[in-house]
Amino acid sequence: MEYQILNTSTCLLVLLVFIPTGLGICPSSCKCSGNDRNVDCSGRNLTVLPQGLQDNLTYLNLSFNQFVDLDHQLTRFTNLRTLDISNNWLKNVPAHLPKSLWELYATNNNIKVLQKLDTAYQWNLRVLDVSRNMVERAVLINNTLSSLKFLNLSSNKLWTVPTNMPYNIETVDLSNNFLSQILPGTLVRLQHLTSLYLHNNKFSYIPDKAFDQLSQLQVITLYNNPWSCGDNQIIPYVLHWVQGTAARVLGAPCAEQPWASTTPALDSSPMIKGTKAADREASAAAPEPTKVTKTHKQFKAKEGPPLGTQSHPALSPGTPWPSLPSPAGPQEAAATRTVLLQGPAQGNASLAPATGSSTTPMTLSITSGMPTNYPKMPQSTTGTLRQEEATPSVPSRASRWHAGLLCLALLHAAAL
Repeated sequence: MEYQILNTSTCLLVLLVFIPTGLGICPSSCKCSGNDRNVDCSGRNLTVLPQGLQDNLTYLNLSFNQFVDLDHQLTRFTNLRTLDISNNWLKNVPAHLPKSLWELYATNNNIKVLQKLDTAYQWNLRVLDVSRNMVERAVLINNTLSSLKFLNLSSNKLWTVPTNMPYNIETVDLSNNFLSQILPGTLVRLQHLTSLYLHNNKFSYIPDKAFDQLSQLQVITLYNNPWSCGDNQIIPYVLHWVQGTAARVLGAPCAEQPWASTTPALDSSPMIKGTKAADREASAAAPEPTKVTKTHKQFKAKEGPPLGTQSHPALSPGTPWPSLPSPAGPQEAAATRTVLLQGPAQGNASLAPATGSSTTPMTLSITSGMPTNYPKMPQSTTGTLRQEEATPSVPSRASRWHAGLLCLALLHAAAL
């Protein structure tokens, strides 16, 4: 009896020691936990699945290995919830994945197309991450992925926002692609979407009403896109939407340019352009005001009745004639007065700046070389001054008074 008990104990010990190894409950190249249902085989340079994996796994990490093809190799894990196949050499999402999956991570592979059959029967899938691949086209079937909450297709080569995204989805990351268009109706059903990442793409505009149904949106990123800020036909929608949405907008389009800059400038109208052209022509035809303005600042004419009625001040005999500047002074002043006579409005504008005072007031004569016909006025003030120098001056009243006294003296001497 004792011998039988001893043999039975020995057999049980052998079973406890060798059976787990023989059945391969936890492969030697992996780490296991949770009753060996959570298996981590990452970073082992594996090219095929390790032997001894249990069928009832709930977590399997195969990332950072050398897998090229895993089609039909994972179907038997019917209780699998999380599968990580990131950072391998996979060219497509493995075919016939278990329908029990909740989370699928396939980042940083060589996947070029997300086929419709890749996700057709994944009713329980909640997280799908296919970022950092070479995906150019993502085909989703309508009314599939009904449990999906998080979709990450960032850092791929997409040109169009994927259609038929599940209506219950909450977060969509499409950043770092080549997206330039959103087809009509693409985002209409996404009334539960809270986060949308569209930064680092090729959007130049957002189609009208594209964001109108995103009533639950909380965060959206739009920075680093080549927005057509100057195109008033296509850009206004997104600008108005950004101003009216309650969501947090990171990188609002055309933020560096005020909204008014997107509207045509007022001076672009033909009427304004014609007015400006006329102003330029008038400015070109006007005489050069440089020397006249300078002269006007040097001499301030005495204000009084109009020039046609001005007269020289009466001087009594023996009163010395007021000292005048050099001959060039009155002539320049005459030229200045000539310019001021061209129009009342221009004369007032020209006289207004003359605030400098003169210690010797003087009155100018209309006969001192002033032109009487405006169209014949020379364009150059210097030419007018030279013409005035050649004009003979009229004798002054003092000279005539002295000449009269001389005549009286001669007559008196003759009478004697």
